Amino acid sequence: MKIAFFDSKPYDEEVFKNISHENFKMKFFETKLNEDTVSLAKGFDCICVFVNDTVNEPVIDALCSYGVKLIALRCAGYNNVDISYAKGKISVVRVPAYSPYAVAEHTMALLLTAVRNTHKAYVRTKSFNFSLNGLVGFDLYGKTVGIIGTGKIGRVFADICKGFGMKILAYDKYPDQSLSVNYTSLDELFKESDIISLHCPLNDESYHLINHNSIALMKKGVILVNTSRGALVDSEALLEGIRSKKIGGACLDVYEEESELFFEDNSNLIINDDTLALLMTMPNVIVTSHQAFFTKEALSNIANTTIKNIAEFFENGECKNEVI
Repeated sequence: MKIAFFDSKPYDEEVFKNISHENFKMKFFETKLNEDTVSLAKGFDCICVFVNDTVNEPVIDALCSYGVKLIALRCAGYNNVDISYAKGKISVVRVPAYSPYAVAEHTMALLLTAVRNTHKAYVRTKSFNFSLNGLVGFDLYGKTVGIIGTGKIGRVFADICKGFGMKILAYDKYPDQSLSVNYTSLDELFKESDIISLHCPLNDESYHLINHNSIALMKKGVILVNTSRGALVDSEALLEGIRSKKIGGACLDVYEEESELFFEDNSNLIINDDTLALLMTMPNVIVTSHQAFFTKEALSNIANTTIKNIAEFFENGECKNEVI
């Protein structure tokens, strides 16, 4: 069984080789999968892709022509795959959960950094500047957090927020009434929340969920946290909201145009994305490089589940984690 890994990093190769299946031969490519690189998949039975690989109609057609039988996603989201076109042509499996704790904990880490200015304090004290001017924060205790999406990650984040004594509003298209959270409408959540955290999938309904209209409903000074999918947020609207001081702070682990930037060292390049460049100049914006998932436990779980998915599919002709 030959598997081609795309958008591979050294840590991917290390963790997958540590749990390699005896019948699998793995080849790791640094390049992302797209129409220009899909020819690398020739001769492989399965390809393994990540969040910024492009699996569109031309790529799917090429994979089918090469005899590739399976697309294995080593992530939970699959918005980068044209699922409707792939149906009936090639199977797609995913890792539905790897560590909701990793993402939820990173979400709280970003939020605490934003509200207590620890990133600014760290830079100051490295230069022996111990002034507190400009570092005043606010308590999370008693504040209202609006959680959009109450799947595995949203639930863990809600539990963390409860530990801080926060009031919780939640929205989910399919609310789970067994959870001890106060479900409400999106408009009400936007109006009442001091902090809004996104934990929902990206689809046609949720694309640019945070936009000019939703921002207009929010409290002045609201803190927005996105550790889910970049395109949930209209970046231009976010920038305008920060400039107008309607949004008091933004914590972004994802960005809607991240595919050519994130996971790479671009420190010696001129970045052509003016919106991202402007966002990163704002003193109340924190950006991390899609690292919320990035813990030892999560990487191990991703690799184990991916290998099990591939083995199950080729042994049984189906897999419980199939998307289609």
